[in-house]
Amino acid sequence: MFQGLQRSKVPEVTLIFWFIKILATTLGETGGDAVSMSMNLGYALSSLIFIGIFVFAVIAQISAKSFHPFLYWIVVVTTTTAGTTMADFADRSLGIGYGGGASLLFLLLLASLGFWYWSQGTISVNTITNPAVETFYWISILFSQTLGIALGDWMADTNEFGYEMGALVFSAGLVAIAAAYFWTNVSRTLLFWAAFILTRPLGATLGDLLDKPRQEGGLAFSRYYASAILAAAILACIAFLPQRAGSHAAELDASRS
Repeated sequence: MFQGLQRSKVPEVTLIFWFIKILATTLGETGGDAVSMSMNLGYALSSLIFIGIFVFAVIAQISAKSFHPFLYWIVVVTTTTAGTTMADFADRSLGIGYGGGASLLFLLLLASLGFWYWSQGTISVNTITNPAVETFYWISILFSQTLGIALGDWMADTNEFGYEMGALVFSAGLVAIAAAYFWTNVSRTLLFWAAFILTRPLGATLGDLLDKPRQEGGLAFSRYYASAILAAAILACIAFLPQRAGSHAAELDASRS
């Protein structure tokens, strides 16, 4: 019955997906800081470098004919590293602060999702099967990652929560989203994007917890060392934990008929 129906270009959203996503966002924090701070390249130049890598990676992803886990997660990591330096540039270099940076990025994300919905009639990840929709998807992913890091920094640095408490707050938010998924009829698409945004500040606070100085509440790990460990963990998960392409919307409709 499903023969000839397309599969999505993104992975099925499972517990494995979210676990790797959190590792990737944590790597984005440590890796982005390693380039912008440890290498002293600054936020603007680092952002340009990471955006360039993102563009190259996303072109390869969109050009692929089917779902490839390694390629998909490479693109996600580029969005997290670019998001880290872009958020720091907006928050600090532009002088608009964490609140201003988060508000600006939230508006950009809403604009991206709104234009996607206006063009396609949906923002569901079950429709990622053609270049136009996938382009909307990755632009929205980039803005959501950048918004997430801004929220994480805002929570940890300006509200006196610290990195550990910030991680607990965002974890609680994800638990609430999971509860809504299992016990309510709230839109699954809305819950996906809410969870995708909140996993980014969770990764940001975990990354800061790893590499910030002890006097600032961190564990003082080298950014390079922390990044290498996280990258190895992601590669191991991709290699050994099964992932498959998500179901296309047409397939889901057919399965219900």
